[in-house]
Amino acid sequence: MELKIDPEKEKKEILASYRSLLRVAKYSKSAEDKKHIRKAFDIALDAHKDMRRKSGEPYIYHPIAVARITAEEIGLGTTAIIAALLHDTVEDTEITLEDIDHLFGPKVAKIIDGLTKISDIFDHTASIQAENFRKMLLTLSDDVRVILIKLADRLHNMRTLESMRRDKQLKIASETQYMYAPLAHRLGLYSIKSELEDLSLKYTEPEQYEDIVVKLKKGQAVRTRFINRFTLPITRALDAEGFKYTIKSRPKSISSIWNKIYRKGIPFEQIYDLFAIRLILDTPPEREKADCWKVYSIVTDFYQPNPDRLRDWISTPKANGYESLHTTVMSPTGKWVEVQIRTERMDEIAEMGYAAHWKYKDRQEGESKLDMWLSRIREMLESNSNSAIDFIDDFKLNLFSDEIFVFTPNGDLKTLPSGATALDFAFEIHSQVGETCIGAKVNQKLVPLSHVLKSGDQIEVITSKKQKAKEDWLSYVVTAKAKSKIKAALREAERKTAALGKEMVQRKFKSLGAEFPSANVAVLEQYYGYKTTTEMYKDISKGKISLKKLKGLNVENGVLSHLRTPQVHEQNAKKTDVKSRSIPKDMLIIGDDEKDVPYKLAPCCNPIPGDDVFGFVTITEGIKIHRNNCPNAVQLRSNYAYRVIRAQWQSQKDKEFIAELIFKGIDDLGLVNSITQAISSDLNVNMKALSFESNDGVFDGRVAVYVYDTDHLKALMSKLRKVEGVLTVTRGEAYGTEDE
Repeated sequence: MELKIDPEKEKKEILASYRSLLRVAKYSKSAEDKKHIRKAFDIALDAHKDMRRKSGEPYIYHPIAVARITAEEIGLGTTAIIAALLHDTVEDTEITLEDIDHLFGPKVAKIIDGLTKISDIFDHTASIQAENFRKMLLTLSDDVRVILIKLADRLHNMRTLESMRRDKQLKIASETQYMYAPLAHRLGLYSIKSELEDLSLKYTEPEQYEDIVVKLKKGQAVRTRFINRFTLPITRALDAEGFKYTIKSRPKSISSIWNKIYRKGIPFEQIYDLFAIRLILDTPPEREKADCWKVYSIVTDFYQPNPDRLRDWISTPKANGYESLHTTVMSPTGKWVEVQIRTERMDEIAEMGYAAHWKYKDRQEGESKLDMWLSRIREMLESNSNSAIDFIDDFKLNLFSDEIFVFTPNGDLKTLPSGATALDFAFEIHSQVGETCIGAKVNQKLVPLSHVLKSGDQIEVITSKKQKAKEDWLSYVVTAKAKSKIKAALREAERKTAALGKEMVQRKFKSLGAEFPSANVAVLEQYYGYKTTTEMYKDISKGKISLKKLKGLNVENGVLSHLRTPQVHEQNAKKTDVKSRSIPKDMLIIGDDEKDVPYKLAPCCNPIPGDDVFGFVTITEGIKIHRNNCPNAVQLRSNYAYRVIRAQWQSQKDKEFIAELIFKGIDDLGLVNSITQAISSDLNVNMKALSFESNDGVFDGRVAVYVYDTDHLKALMSKLRKVEGVLTVTRGEAYGTEDE
């Protein structure tokens, strides 16, 4: 049934929406500002007048909402609001960039040009996607507002995702989780980052998301009472000292709770930091640091702090400008509570990121930090990485969430991601230093290249002119800069190796009296069974194949030809002789046309009937079926959305599948017998493998079982949880070691 549209009612609602935008635009209060915003609104309203969103509402609601997020949640001014209102006009309507330039000037036109270029970042192929992402980052280097408006656009799309088809929801949610949320984090937009992650989870893991939401609502009243009791002595002391302050309780994001439950295996009831208490001081800039430490002293007078959980981001702010003092203290009820101490300026920067720095023009530190990050991005864009996916993965590596601070021998401070090694540090100094690094001294002690650094370490790099980058170095490093430089050095080395192999072939052809056209090279390539000339040249150069005896090749009038069946090189033989595993039939409906086509079950997540799954078209092994919550799902949907197809289980009970269960508990006599009894006897489930490890009274167990579907698996897990001594039972990601 078609909905009846009331044009007059819609017109009033649109105007109300526009007025609410003006109310939150706190930096656009002058008559001139309002006049320009009204002009942009009128143009956008007219341009989009015949367009509607998937939900059925007028399209103009979207640009108004994006402009509102830009103003209210990111804190940008008039230029950004105008650009947000017009951000889809050049791409979707008759309006041109020249029109925008003429009406609003070059600055707005440049931002909209940047937004138009990146409007389809995640395109049909991975290489186009990466190229567009490069464009986005280059425009980000020119004007950071481009990416801030793009993030606002993505946030509104995520908030209104329920009207989309399920497969579209999964694609957009995966992109958001994979690229946009880390980008928001890197720009210091913590609240937007958390919301993007939570909304992504809502669509990728709907059941778990809903479960956490329900549990959080149930405990809300208890948490409120606890916070009031906890903060009472602190507020009395702060009042006595004459501090101006506000206290907020910040709930932990649903996605971070999900990570703890499903990635770290901690039950919801045992997550102690479901919220953090934030003390925000109204204090002048010159007293900020001293006052924050004074408040820390007051808090720890009442509650015992955990010395391992003190984080001083005031003395050394994070690379994205975040400043705060964090401590975790023990409450009277025996629960750990995180307390964050900061000033109003720090809080605004924490919520709004770099946009808030523009308010504090006298403090150039934030701007220079942003410039440093942008120069790193430029460096990455200029590195000659020829793989689109490598580029995106390397860029993601640059969006570190946790950082360490280390020092050069001269005392210069360097920021690296947590987990960085001595080799990462060497490449951070200079790519030449990295490529010739043979070891390092950390705090005067000699360490290998793979040594993981800690905050406060002082590192001296040891180099040698004879040293060259090696393949295994890629497993030693975590920074994007180091990875891209090592890959570039390896490519250069391979190019030289291939060139040497080519010279050897040229010399051999000359001695045989054969010419060196590509046709003769192709005959040699076929003779050895290679797919590419470069691979053949490299192996000839390395001595893996010999040019001494070329039995079976004939030279006549400078032309090379075969006398017998070409040999197949070992490595290539392995690739062509691999027989695909037996393909189960009548199990899955794949694709939109619901055809029964051959497929394989991905070993990285071992899907079973009943699991929410999708198909992925591989290059060499046909269609592989993955669980929607497979560890690789987000990356596959983001990088290769065009190769993802719908898949759905049919109901059947005649085939068994392997699933892995992981359980933890208190070690007790007869426990192994109880577990095997529950599996084999009570539920008649066959086991493929069972392993137990006991350590100081605590056991970890893994069992691979044959089940029909997810209902069968859930029944087994429920039975195991009832075994005395078993604390947690979770499903493993995979069983076996086969690679994707």
